[in-house]
Amino acid sequence: MKSIDRRIVVVAAFIFIVGLAWGIMKYLIAQGEEPRMRPPVEAKRYVRAEQVSYRTVVSPVSATGRVMSVAQLDLVAEASGKILDGDVPLKKGSRFAEGDVLFTIYPDEAALALKSKKSRFLQNLAGLLPDLSVDFPGYEQLFREFFSSVDLNSQLPAFPDVKQEQLRIFLASRNILSEYYDIKQDELRLSRHTVVAPFDGTYRDVYVEAGAYTNMGGRVAHIIRTDVMELEVPLERFDAGWVSLGDRVTVHSDKRDIDWQGRVVRKNPFVDADNQSQGVFVQVTNNKKSPILAGEYLRVTFPGNPVDRVMEVPRNVVFNTNEVFIVNDTRLHKRTIDIVKVNEKTLLFKGLDEGEMLVMQPLINVQEGTKVEVHNQPEAPSGMNADEKNALPAE
Repeated sequence: MKSIDRRIVVVAAFIFIVGLAWGIMKYLIAQGEEPRMRPPVEAKRYVRAEQVSYRTVVSPVSATGRVMSVAQLDLVAEASGKILDGDVPLKKGSRFAEGDVLFTIYPDEAALALKSKKSRFLQNLAGLLPDLSVDFPGYEQLFREFFSSVDLNSQLPAFPDVKQEQLRIFLASRNILSEYYDIKQDELRLSRHTVVAPFDGTYRDVYVEAGAYTNMGGRVAHIIRTDVMELEVPLERFDAGWVSLGDRVTVHSDKRDIDWQGRVVRKNPFVDADNQSQGVFVQVTNNKKSPILAGEYLRVTFPGNPVDRVMEVPRNVVFNTNEVFIVNDTRLHKRTIDIVKVNEKTLLFKGLDEGEMLVMQPLINVQEGTKVEVHNQPEAPSGMNADEKNALPAE
């Protein structure tokens, strides 16, 4: 019994001591003063803002286009035979000028056959002259002059104009007319053995080199014109509406920092289904000092057109496609604007009342109703720039 009583006494004493300590703690806490609650501080941002003011803005259109030649041709052999070099080597990249002989297809055999036909024609024509002096004396001198003007190494001159029906019957019965036009046809065929450059250009591809044989209709080379170049500039449908045929434009190379002058020569009457753009073609005259090469990309700036009663702002001021922030009574408010034109870095809009304070910087993690203070030219603390100052909440 004594051991049981001792346990009861120990437990009761422990409970008494714990209860006494808890009571003393509550008493002491109740005697202390309650801490003062600081009033909540409302965060405030510094923003740059401008008054909305509308005016007439001249807004140019700028876009990048790919250079290509205004003329590209496939050279096809119009005769059969061995290909011979012309005035320039028949090699990829060789340059030529308008009128240069590009290549010839072995012409000697055809040239000799043509001379043979001309000789027979002169022989038959000489046999007619005595008959003409008797039957048609008025035409004798005309045909003698024609006979004397025929040269075996040159093309036949124009046939005398015969108006008398009996003389035409006489010439037809002697096959003079048929022989004349047979020779003219052979002259045309012989001219096709020589290919002459139709413009200043270069060989882009060569399929058959000099010394090889080709058949009639075989592809020999692909040439492009280099003295006049063209750029196809894809523009958004809206921007293309500001561009007119004949507009003078500036073509600029960002890598070489060179400008050229060009003009708009045509516009696609359709929109590309893949990128929803309308192609505008700009023609530029090339020069030897600063040549434009086919295949490179250049920037084209089209002349601006005046847009009335709009305001121009940076594109990053707008969010959610067509919303902006304005400052009214030191609070941010959202407004919807009407976008008139979008440029590369800016846009033109209307739809706000003139005099409203438009926020001119992008804002991150802010809500409508946030308290702000307009500081267009903030004084930054030492060691802090103006942008960092704008990002800080007010104390």
